[in-house]
Amino acid sequence: MTIKSHLPWPLKAVFLAVVVGLGGAIAMWAYDLGRDFTGHKPIVSKQQLADLNTQISTLTAERDGYLTTVNAAESKLNIERAMQGQLSTQIKALETENAKLKADLAFFEGLLPNATGNQGMTIQRLSVELLTPTQLRYRMLIMQGGKVGKDFSGNVQLLVNATVNGKSAVLAYPGQSSGANDKAAYQLDFKYYQRVEGVLTLPDGAVAKTIQAKVLEKGQVRAQQTTNL
Repeated sequence: MTIKSHLPWPLKAVFLAVVVGLGGAIAMWAYDLGRDFTGHKPIVSKQQLADLNTQISTLTAERDGYLTTVNAAESKLNIERAMQGQLSTQIKALETENAKLKADLAFFEGLLPNATGNQGMTIQRLSVELLTPTQLRYRMLIMQGGKVGKDFSGNVQLLVNATVNGKSAVLAYPGQSSGANDKAAYQLDFKYYQRVEGVLTLPDGAVAKTIQAKVLEKGQVRAQQTTNL
């Protein structure tokens, strides 16, 4: 929907004609009054002057009517602009929500077959994207397939194979120096599946090559998966 902010040219032309006519009538009336005061013989009669006053009143009323119409049109345009702004905001919100739902659908599309077919622990749909040169966003789905008897409690560990200032290195998350709050983000506690996602901060000068995700239970590896960047 496109809203033009200017008024239609026919309405502008009529409004301009009214203003010009009104100004001319007032000027003529003032001129005649001046002639009366200076002793000159008026060029119009009293009846003509009365008719002129009537025309002035009519033109004034028409002018006021057109002003009312103009103000109403401007108010309508302002309302339409405000509604258009609200609709644009709602559309953007819906597009964002739609994209999120599509991502969720793609993320969970393999859920049912794996839960019924695979035995034990698996890592599904591990994905990584580079947000900035030193930040990686990761997402994965950790599932416990087959016959599930109890809740799983453990943690996930991420290993990033990278080069740091030209030297090969393996960066572990959480690291040995990570605090309790950081380690809590890698805890697992679920019965059927748990979605895990977050952002890793790499050291300056690091270039990531691959990322490996491991599911650990009491220090033992239950599942692992590696993906390239």
